[in-house]
Amino acid sequence: QVQLVEAGGGLVQAGGSLRLSCVASVRFFSVSAMAWYRQAPGKQRELVADITGDGFTRYTDSVKGRFTISRDNAKNTVYLQMNSLKPEDTAVYYCNAKVPTFGNYWGQGTQVTVSS
Repeated sequence: QVQLVEAGGGLVQAGGSLRLSCVASVRFFSVSAMAWYRQAPGKQRELVADITGDGFTRYTDSVKGRFTISRDNAKNTVYLQMNSLKPEDTAVYYCNAKVPTFGNYWGQGTQVTVSS
């Protein structure tokens, strides 16, 4: 049974920081591509950042320079450090795992709310 459990969301003022974490109970975590997506009310889910097993990272343009994705393979955990938060970052943030052979998995989501 694959489980992705997110934590770290909350309410923060604009300009503040939050750190999201996602613990993945998956086999082959170290070779799985991990990602953070977000979905704001009335909008489609969008990719925020992803990281390969080798540590290669990509970011959507709107978060470049503010967000950092990282992973700790020893802890089966992926992180999203979010700095200089803006009200438009408000969304439910979802952890995603693409596990070779086994498929694509999602966490339950964690709410991030940025007040102006």
